[in-house]
Amino acid sequence: MDFSEVAAVSGKGGLYRVVSPTRTGVILETLDDTKKKMIANMQSKVSILSDISIYTTDEEGAVPLKEVMLKIHKEFNGDTGLTSSSDGDELKAFLKFILPEYDESRVYVSDIKKLVTWYNALVVKLPELFEEPKKEERKEDPKVEKKAEGKKEKPAAKKAAKPKKEDE
Repeated sequence: MDFSEVAAVSGKGGLYRVVSPTRTGVILETLDDTKKKMIANMQSKVSILSDISIYTTDEEGAVPLKEVMLKIHKEFNGDTGLTSSSDGDELKAFLKFILPEYDESRVYVSDIKKLVTWYNALVVKLPELFEEPKKEERKEDPKVEKKAEGKKEKPAAKKAAKPKKEDE
């Protein structure tokens, strides 16, 4: 599973797994133990986590949420000690520690609360999101390499166009 398969719906609490698209929206499933399914239609504001960024003051202007979540996990390994009911100053200090260049004028305490809530939920329900991808080694066939080394490719010869026969 990846951050592109997890969504948040405006006005609905929690996070959802994207099950499949439909003609009129998308089918979502809650990440909690109930696994309730719902259809989010075109009027619902559905945000895919891989599309969300946090405003910064650097040249790029924003950092993807995935990068911020991975930094949090690297630093705290699943236990931030924060909840959505934590003090606003504590939440700001937390984000300043994780992302020193975040834009304090455009990132509100409510945004940081969502970040902490989402991180806490994802660590419990989808810990595989924070595992580093294993690099698969490509094993090449040694016979193919020898053939490629031994033969030089000749340029493709152009075939002369045959004149068309005209019907008399």
